[in-house]
Amino acid sequence: MSQSDFVARFGGVYEHSPWVAERAAQHLGTSMDFDQIAALMADCVDNASYEQQLELIRAHPDLAGRAQVAGELTEASTEEQSSAGLDRCSSEEYERFQSLNDAYKKKFGFPFVMAVRNSSRSEILEAFARRLENDPALEFETALVEIHKIARMRLEAIGLAQ
Repeated sequence: MSQSDFVARFGGVYEHSPWVAERAAQHLGTSMDFDQIAALMADCVDNASYEQQLELIRAHPDLAGRAQVAGELTEASTEEQSSAGLDRCSSEEYERFQSLNDAYKKKFGFPFVMAVRNSSRSEILEAFARRLENDPALEFETALVEIHKIARMRLEAIGLAQ
């Protein structure tokens, strides 16, 4: 696969961050499998500057946030949040998500990121509240770990998994 084909196919794996696929494309082997591509892309993020990592984290939408209600999420984010039932929140759950989103961004300066596929709304809310207790450095690293999980699921959805 050419570098440009790789970027075209995988540029959306990391939310609004095609630079990850662009960097990974520079290191493509001739016969890379799913795990190698996932590791290569994750390595590009892990070796990016703090500012680029922060920009990547900030590229993620709030969970059950206003962008979801307005229909402004990427197709992948819409599907992921819907799979966790975040499009079916009760008014109380929605208000709780808004309150947690606001508190989280105030404390950390970036949105709460969690790979929500296969999670329930209550599990997400529990994780949200628990992670609000983290210190900023730990939460920054946790957000990156969750972003890598999301990226891996998106790669699987593209059809790389065997």
